[in-house]
Amino acid sequence: MKRKGTSIIFVNDKQQVLLFLRDDKPDIIYPNMWDVPGGHVEPDETPEQCIIREMKEEMDIDLKDFHLLYVKEFKDRIEYTYWKNANLNIDEINLMEGQCLKWFTRKEAKNTELAYGFNEIVEEFYNWIGEKI
Repeated sequence: MKRKGTSIIFVNDKQQVLLFLRDDKPDIIYPNMWDVPGGHVEPDETPEQCIIREMKEEMDIDLKDFHLLYVKEFKDRIEYTYWKNANLNIDEINLMEGQCLKWFTRKEAKNTELAYGFNEIVEEFYNWIGEKI
């Protein structure tokens, strides 16, 4: 059985998505790469509970009012991707994991190799949100 992962795309009013730079440690997968916030679902939790827990652990954010974008099967996992419109001030976020946060435009995200194959998910998100505007 494939493991489950969760991720969340925060999008601001400028249509930028929030990414974080992974730690630069040789013992982690995808070190020093930009990534979508999220994590792995524990055996005793739902994907929704996982993304709430991960955002509290990683950014000290009490996540509410988020929406499921879609569930996508990858070779290594089943990814539950959520989204939330949020104009977060990244200078005020207490980042517990990773090196830093940055707002990316669609073009910047497309031109940056993201960890875990998230380029595809971010581009699909932009295609989806473009239909909603």
